[in-house]
Amino acid sequence: MCGIAGLFYPATPKPVDPQRIAKMIEVQAHRGPDGSGVWTAPGVGLGHRRLSIIDLGGGAQPMQSFDERITVTYNGEIYNFREVRLELEARGAHFVTESDTEVLLHGWRLWGPGMLARLNGMFAFALHDAERQCLFLARDRLGVKPLHYVELADGALAFASELKGLLAHPLLRRKPDIRAIEDFMALGYVPDDACIVAGVKKLAAGYCLLVERGKPVPKPVQYWDLDFSNRARGSASALEEELVERMRAAVRSRMVADVPLGAFLSGGVDSSAVVALMAEASTRAVKTCTIGFDEAGHDERRFATEVARRFATDHRERIVAPDDFSAVDRLVTAFDEPFADASALATYRVCELARENVTVALSGDGADEALAGYRRYKFQHAEERVRGLLPAGLRANVFGRLGHAYPKFDWAPRPLRFKSTLLALADDGDEAYARSVGVTTPTLRALLFTDAATRALGGHRAEERYVATMRGAPARDALDRAQYADIKHWLPGDILTKSDRTSMAVSLEAREPLLDHRLLEFAATLPVSMRLRRGQGKWLMKKAMERYLPQNVLYRPKMGFVTPISAWFRGALTDEAQGLAVSKTLSATGWFDMRAIQHLAEDHRAGKAEHGRTLWQLMMLERSLARVFG
Repeated sequence: MCGIAGLFYPATPKPVDPQRIAKMIEVQAHRGPDGSGVWTAPGVGLGHRRLSIIDLGGGAQPMQSFDERITVTYNGEIYNFREVRLELEARGAHFVTESDTEVLLHGWRLWGPGMLARLNGMFAFALHDAERQCLFLARDRLGVKPLHYVELADGALAFASELKGLLAHPLLRRKPDIRAIEDFMALGYVPDDACIVAGVKKLAAGYCLLVERGKPVPKPVQYWDLDFSNRARGSASALEEELVERMRAAVRSRMVADVPLGAFLSGGVDSSAVVALMAEASTRAVKTCTIGFDEAGHDERRFATEVARRFATDHRERIVAPDDFSAVDRLVTAFDEPFADASALATYRVCELARENVTVALSGDGADEALAGYRRYKFQHAEERVRGLLPAGLRANVFGRLGHAYPKFDWAPRPLRFKSTLLALADDGDEAYARSVGVTTPTLRALLFTDAATRALGGHRAEERYVATMRGAPARDALDRAQYADIKHWLPGDILTKSDRTSMAVSLEAREPLLDHRLLEFAATLPVSMRLRRGQGKWLMKKAMERYLPQNVLYRPKMGFVTPISAWFRGALTDEAQGLAVSKTLSATGWFDMRAIQHLAEDHRAGKAEHGRTLWQLMMLERSLARVFG
């Protein structure tokens, strides 16, 4: 895995200072501690930091074609590079390295942007073609690898794997975007169609951008999308066998490496399935690792240990406790933008643990989105059935009134928390789902934001992107639409951002076999009953894994990789919560009502309300603002 950065002048080929490129990649050294390279030519400069995984002795970047026409800087892994290489060699290509990077050079020469359809992998790369006088940027289908870009005042298009690479350029104007703050407060992350620094963009998953000299920078072009509108035919047993075979192929393709390889093992279905398939394919004991919590309700170590014993893995574990709070500043540095998924702390710790023994680790990320594993899908599916029984006007009148009248029992057992369900039933299904994926509700955000912030937002509403995506989804069913929206927003914005930044912070390559695009394309065709049945998400996957995993791993309630921050803010981190109410950083923005923040902290500490996640959001925002904007 690697870090990339560069500059391209579309209007006129101005000279590029190699030292400027060097600074942009140096701040990303954690992404590639094994080597660096800078290449410049009139009007263009490319930089690279390398984490050596394949062809350790070769594959240095930026890499050029034999005639120096094409130069590429690339972050990622192309898992089918050997197959693509054979096809290129049959067409006359001559390779001089064993790396997957060289496939991009020959692929571009023969197919141009069309080569993306042939690649199976995770990647973000920039390719310069001297003959065509163009720069080509591309990002993998699901957004596993990041790519930021911005147009600077001197006419340059600057790009980098991480935002910090762009921040290293002196011409980048550091102005915060209030819309990204609204997005972050709603969702807990800054989504891929936004950035906390105004003007900076992220190339969307499954998109590419071709910038040609003498022409303005165009809009990116989508080269891949996931289609939920078709349904697979066949018996449950036949579909089960196909699912297993696709999972098996995805895992095996991601076990190719010239460095030590292992896996994260949480004890949940997804990571356990990956480890089972790795053990099946490996002649050696699979190296696995897990982290646990000192809060019993969040600790899955006993399940991970059971799976590790079942497959005789070389297993290690570590505990995350409140005194691990010291890692928060490292997370802020790793993410650049505010990121409030508190499981990032645990993910960072398990990446640290893995890196002690391996350079590549496979994870179980992606199965929940692909096969409807989240609990919210069950609720959305059930609520849609109720909505279909009653006219919209009647629902709004009956459920709306009940929902507004019913008290908000944050502290109560789940069966007594009817308020959100009643309000969801009163609303449109897409709107209700958009709210369900959020962290801080519109009502609470309205209390936290000042009038000045509300005016500055100009009506921008974070949930609208979800609603628009669901309504335009290539889908048949409400469950299809919810999964599609999560794959477009939640997956790249939260799950994959977390995986990339925490693993790269310790120079570890994380691979997600359950996000193989061919596996997802198949999963999207499965009938709803094969994904969600009798309240059981990932139904077909669990049935298929019965041959590998015990029932208590497959069918136990989903726990999730959740850091117990609510308990922490009532204990070891109480002072941190109180400090937010007098934060000079938050106060200086003029965006927040500091008294409202004080009430949040007090009510949470007293147990009157549940505000742990919102307090974590505010804390991470405070630290990110201080780091990025001073």
